Amino acid sequence: MSSASSKRTSNSAASGPRLWLPRYWPAWLVVGFFSLLSRLPFRILWALGQGLGRASYLVLPGRRAVARTNLEICLPELSRSEREAVVREHFGWLGVAVVCQGIGWRASPSRLRRLVRFEQVEFVEQCLAEGRAVVFLVPHFIALELCGTAFAALLNPGTYMYQRIRNPVIDLTMKKGRSRFGSLPVERHDDLRGLIRRVKNGMPFFYLPDQDPGRRRGVFAPFCGVPAATVPTLGRIARLSGALVIPTFARYLPRGTGLELRFGAPLADFPSGDEEADAGRMNQVIEERLRQMPAQYFWVHRRFKTRPEGEPPLYPESRRRRRRRAKAVAKAGGS
Repeated sequence: MSSASSKRTSNSAASGPRLWLPRYWPAWLVVGFFSLLSRLPFRILWALGQGLGRASYLVLPGRRAVARTNLEICLPELSRSEREAVVREHFGWLGVAVVCQGIGWRASPSRLRRLVRFEQVEFVEQCLAEGRAVVFLVPHFIALELCGTAFAALLNPGTYMYQRIRNPVIDLTMKKGRSRFGSLPVERHDDLRGLIRRVKNGMPFFYLPDQDPGRRRGVFAPFCGVPAATVPTLGRIARLSGALVIPTFARYLPRGTGLELRFGAPLADFPSGDEEADAGRMNQVIEERLRQMPAQYFWVHRRFKTRPEGEPPLYPESRRRRRRRAKAVAKAGGS
C-alpha cells in the first residue's frame, strides 16, 4: 500500500469513532430507516418510490428544469408534451431508486437473484472464466446501483468508480454496501497504474462515463449532437490493459417486477488511439440506449454544464449559485 493510501486509511480509522457523536445521529437514523424499508416486498417499494417521485416532481423545480433542458437537447424529435411525460416518468423512477437504496446495503445474494436478471450474459461469463481483461461501460441509468451490487454478488466482484459523499455516515454506508461482496472502490485521485494491474489480472472494472468533469479533466465530444465535456479515460484504460469494453445497461422492469442488467457486444476496433474520437464513440453508445429507455436515464444531472469557449450556458442559474453570488456582492459592498 502506498504512503498516500496508508494516510487516507489511518485518517479514516481515526475519524470512525467520531461518527457516533450526536451531530451524526440524524444520518444514522436515515440509514436505519432505509435499511428497515428494504425489508418490504419489492412491489411495495416500487409503489412507494413512484409516489415519492411524483411528489419530488412537484417540489424540485430546479431539477425539473434541468431534466427538461436535457431532454430538449437530446431528444428534440419529441414534442413538448412527450418530453414532459418522460420527465414525469423519470421522477417516478428516481423515487424508486431512492426507496430501494437499502436493498443494495443489506440484501442477501438469494434476494438479489430473485430481483435482478441478467441478459446476454454468456459472453461475460466466458470472459470471466478465462480471466480476460474486461471493462464494463456503465452509463448513468437509474438502476445501476442495485444492478452493480447484484453483479458483484452473483457473477464476480469488480473495481468500481466511487465519488466521496460529504456526509461521512452516508459515505461509510455506501462504500460498505458496494464493497460487501468483494468489490473495490477507485476514487478520482487514486493511482491509475493499480487499476490497470487489477484489470490485467482479470478483475472487471465498472466505468461510469457520463458526468460533466469540467474543462480541465475533459475533452469536448458530441453527445446527442451537442459538444459535451467528457472524461477521455476509457480508451486509455482499454489500451493500457488490453481489455474488452462491454456496454452494460441497467433498468427497472415495469410495475415492480424487478430489474435487468443487459450486456452488449464488445466495442469493435476500440480503442482507436484518438482520445477525442474514443470519447465520441462512447457517447454514441450511450445515446443509442437512452433513446430506447429515455425515462430511466439520469436527466437531472447538468450534463452540459461545461460549455466550449464563448458558448452561452444552457441551464438557468441554480439557487445555490445565486445565493453565493448575492453573498459575494453583499460582501464586496460592505467592504
